Amino acid sequence: MKVDFYSEEDILKACKKGKRFYQEILYRKYAKKMYGICLSYVSERNLAQDILQESFIKVFEKIKDFKSEGSLEGWIRRIITNTAIDHLRGKKRMQNYISDNVEITEDLNETNGYVNLKTQDILKQVSRLPDGARVVFNLYALEGYTHKEIAKKLNITEGTSKSQFSRARKLLMSWLDKISA
Repeated sequence: MKVDFYSEEDILKACKKGKRFYQEILYRKYAKKMYGICLSYVSERNLAQDILQESFIKVFEKIKDFKSEGSLEGWIRRIITNTAIDHLRGKKRMQNYISDNVEITEDLNETNGYVNLKTQDILKQVSRLPDGARVVFNLYALEGYTHKEIAKKLNITEGTSKSQFSRARKLLMSWLDKISA
């Protein structure tokens, strides 16, 4: 099925009417990219697939509320992110792997040695991060949330968000240094 044949406007209109064929087109158009986002929050593939499926169910249920004020992809991404966080919060796992006891270091050396790395290499290293650090890193560096917003969303302190981000950054730089050498 060639999904690029259909305009986003046509897909959106048909999905708002509940047409299954167009829901499948929407799913096929965005599923791969959104699955990658799910994997950035949880490292288990089966769990990421469950989150993706749950998210698209929400997309289809709420698509009538989409006002076309932003991009459809961005709106879907927000649902994916919130579903992943809700899953982690609902399982009460966040408190088990987000620790307040992480030293914040701001004096990490910036380097341009990472220019030759492929995106997949960087994403592989992000997936190695401890769960709490990975979630905060994704929300801050990839999704653009502030530490204050992250703290509220994850029910942690702003300081914990900052320390987890610092931890993630330090680990990533260490790992990326090794593979870029």
